[in-house]
Amino acid sequence: MSSRLSVGIVTVSDRAAAGEYEDHGGPALRAACLESGWEVLAEAVVPDEAEAIQKTVRAFSAQGCGLILTTGGTGIALRDVTPEAIRGVMRVEIPGFGETMRRKSFEITPNAILSRSLAAIVDRSLVVALPGKPSGAVECLGFVKDAIPHTVKLAQGMPTSC
Repeated sequence: MSSRLSVGIVTVSDRAAAGEYEDHGGPALRAACLESGWEVLAEAVVPDEAEAIQKTVRAFSAQGCGLILTTGGTGIALRDVTPEAIRGVMRVEIPGFGETMRRKSFEITPNAILSRSLAAIVDRSLVVALPGKPSGAVECLGFVKDAIPHTVKLAQGMPTSC
């Protein structure tokens, strides 16, 4: 098995999924992943619907994505269902990721308190739900990036050094 981290990116947006809006979050995360030396295996844009999010996350996990990043749907708007969708298929939630992302983001903007970003293990993948704003998604990924490789190894049942 390759030691290079394999990533799937899911943009959650009704407008982008309908072609009414150009996805900027997915490409921003793709660039951040490539900068980290990670391989982006799969990308998708789905509407703010729990079933579509769950189906895509599980499909990306089955394709071998050790890390799945979602962007969008983590706020408190009526259609924001990403956290509920992930919780519906997760094995375990990892609260420290969401806590860290909110705490560090709050130093940048007080509206970060509204974020429901989280991380969880779904099947054998680490899923990190990031904000929909491209800059916020990349910033939040940066706040937790160093913990990701170890977490993915644990999720996949691989030996770790610590």
